[in-house]
Amino acid sequence: MNRLRIQHTCEHRYAHTYQYSAQALRLTPRRDSTQHMLNWTIHAPGRRVEQVDAHGNITHLLTLEESHRHIEVVVTGLIEISWSERPLPHEGPLSPLAYLAFTEATRPTPDLLNLAATSRPQNGATWEWITRLGRGVRELRRGDAPSQDIAHAFLACCRAAGVPARYVSGYRHIDEDRADRIAWVDIWSTAQDGWIALDVDRVEPARSRHCRLAVGRDHLDAAPVRIHRPGESVETLRIRDQ
Repeated sequence: MNRLRIQHTCEHRYAHTYQYSAQALRLTPRRDSTQHMLNWTIHAPGRRVEQVDAHGNITHLLTLEESHRHIEVVVTGLIEISWSERPLPHEGPLSPLAYLAFTEATRPTPDLLNLAATSRPQNGATWEWITRLGRGVRELRRGDAPSQDIAHAFLACCRAAGVPARYVSGYRHIDEDRADRIAWVDIWSTAQDGWIALDVDRVEPARSRHCRLAVGRDHLDAAPVRIHRPGESVETLRIRDQ
C-alpha cells in the first residue's frame, strides 16, 4: 500500500479573449477496489457540474461565462493505493466486451495486425502473453513515442487478437523528484474475471505508484482535460510519498 500526495496544475492560455469556454475534466481518481481518496480538491474558475460517465469515470464539466484569456485548474489531494496479484474487478455499466471494438485512434496498422496475428493467445490473456505482446509493441514503437501512442498501439493489438482492453489515464510516481502524467492499459482476463494492468511504456505491472484517473476506449474517453478551444497549455505535476 502506498500513499501519494498529488498536486497537478493545468494552465490554458488563449490568443484571444473569449466570453465562453468549456472543458471536460477527468481529474478525480476513480473509485475502485485499489484506490481510496483521503482528500481531493479541484480549484477552478467558473461553474462545475459533476457526473459519472458511461465508463464509470468521475467527470466535471467546467464552463466559464465571462471575459477571459486564461484558465487555471489546480487539483490537490492525498490518495491511498494498494495492489495485489489479483486482477481488478470490473466496475461500471459497460460490459468488458465494449472495449473490443476498434476506434479511430486504435485502428491497427499492418505491422500491428501482423504482431497480433502471430501473438494470438491460446488460453486467454495471461501475464506471459501480455508482457510478450508489450515487448513486441515496444519494438515496433521505438524511440521517444509518448505513452499515449504506445497505449493505443497495444490496444490495437489486443483488440485485433480478440482480447478486450481499455485505455487508462493517470499519474506515475517515479521518485521524490520525478512524476509523470501517463497512459497505460487494462487487459481483460476472462479466466480470472478481471482487468490486468500493464504499464506498456515500461512493460511492467501498473502498481501502487500508478494513480488511475479515468478509463475508456481510447484517449478521447479518458483524457484528464479536454479543451474545446485551441490555445497554449502548460502543466506542472508534483507527487510525493506521504
